[in-house]
Amino acid sequence: MPSSHAASASRAADPAPLLSLRNLEVVYSDVILVLRGVSLDVGRDRIVALLGANGAGKTSVLRAITGLLPLHRGRITKGQVTLDGTSIADADAPSIVRRGLAQVMEGRRIFTDLTVEENLRAGGFACRNRAALATGLERAYALFPQLTDRRKQLAGYLSGGEQQMVAIARALMSSPRLLLLDEPSLGLAPKIVAQIRDLIVRINAEGTAVLLVEQNAAMALSIAHTGYVLEHGKVVRDGPAAELAADKDVQEFYLGGGTGNGRRNYRDVKTYRRRKRWSA
Repeated sequence: MPSSHAASASRAADPAPLLSLRNLEVVYSDVILVLRGVSLDVGRDRIVALLGANGAGKTSVLRAITGLLPLHRGRITKGQVTLDGTSIADADAPSIVRRGLAQVMEGRRIFTDLTVEENLRAGGFACRNRAALATGLERAYALFPQLTDRRKQLAGYLSGGEQQMVAIARALMSSPRLLLLDEPSLGLAPKIVAQIRDLIVRINAEGTAVLLVEQNAAMALSIAHTGYVLEHGKVVRDGPAAELAADKDVQEFYLGGGTGNGRRNYRDVKTYRRRKRWSA
């Protein structure tokens, strides 16, 4: 059941979104078109869920936002990406981070040979103010009290859930206005997924906007204000999260279709039938 947090999706959309993508097209190696006119907004006080099967283009959306496309032989060929009204389509990753954006990549990507606290300090590398760095560490341990006793432990020896907490805490060290989360529930036990879900809600409540990329649609829609469904590089559904959660097509293909398991192997789902319905 969607939380009361998600119910606030009925509020009017932010007229000046923090992040905006307009008619975005992305090509790899100058020949492979992976995004075909994607448009989406993330409001300043919002959690936005981006849903889709493997290969739908979710990672390419994140790369276009974070300036990492060139590392993968990709480039934006059409459209706009703006952060707080300023174009970042041609900006490099470090400058985008300085503008207030942070990302937690799929697979956590923490420094396994560093301690927990060294990982966190690495996230605050751009902070030249010692007091601000100390404040960031204090906030991180307040958000993730499990990490307090492990601050001197090598991160590689932590559990998967604890490593995900380190990854999120590290991203928050730069005090971002917008946090991008790529599959934060991947490979985690249901109890840990619930903890991560509640932490995302808390982070948002403290003033950080969130773009949540997830295959666990039930979790994502339970906390998001709005959502977008991506198929083959196109947005085929968007709207308030509660409405998407109630949509029969979304239920069938992303929420388990009433089978009770809440999980589907997207690679085994043929998409032509729902695309026909969604394009009608």
